[in-house]
Amino acid sequence: MTREGSAAPAGAQAIGRALTMLKVVASEGSEMSTATIASRMGLTHGTANRIIRALMAEGLLAQNPKTTNYYLGSATVLLGQAAQLGFGLDKALPVLEQVNQETGESVNLAVREWDESVVMMRVPSTLPLRFEQRIGARFPLYATASGKAILAASPDSAEYIAQLPEELESITAHTLRTPDQLAKQLDEIRQRGYSIDEEENVEGVRCVGAAVLDTVGVALAALVIQVPCVRMPPSRVSSLGELAQQAAREVARFVPLDHLMSR
Repeated sequence: MTREGSAAPAGAQAIGRALTMLKVVASEGSEMSTATIASRMGLTHGTANRIIRALMAEGLLAQNPKTTNYYLGSATVLLGQAAQLGFGLDKALPVLEQVNQETGESVNLAVREWDESVVMMRVPSTLPLRFEQRIGARFPLYATASGKAILAASPDSAEYIAQLPEELESITAHTLRTPDQLAKQLDEIRQRGYSIDEEENVEGVRCVGAAVLDTVGVALAALVIQVPCVRMPPSRVSSLGELAQQAAREVARFVPLDHLMSR
């Protein structure tokens, strides 16, 4: 996060702080107070308040008059819609919807941003027992089916593994423990064609993912099917993995993949 003592030029610093604030509010998924925003960003209350007022003036943040807390404004909706059209994600949505209809399960499309997997599009399950996840959610690459699918087909996977700590941060009791375990799984994904998340990111949820590849076989996104473990016996993993691969190939036909990846 941006800190008060940053040496960045004033204009760049202000823009950086404003963008970071939007990401902080978006990541919360609910309203936030000025004090909470300031604490998350390492800013004084006064600095945070000035940035909030500037963002409100542009419609990027809005305030709940009852709670006085802040949430993303209507202008962010318009920006999001424009971004989806630019990415071609509107063309990918029917593919995700078809997988959702065939399986009854939640399906999402995620992209890589540096060391994280970010959910860009999602079609939720309509079944009573389902996994809830919001668009914009971020998770470490090593702990998700999307992240591992992307890494397995990324030219910098060895570099990524080399910079990891000797012991990976655990998200659940099933999260991979070491970079060596991750490297082994990536080899298996390359042979099998799809990734598996065995409750590594969310307890009780098993996922399969397949990379959406560009014309030279580099992954710029991943399509993931997410299923509660009670509906995902080992016998279903392979069939959904094959379906994820088919759907990922369909997405690759429609989405301009060179727009999707950010390193």
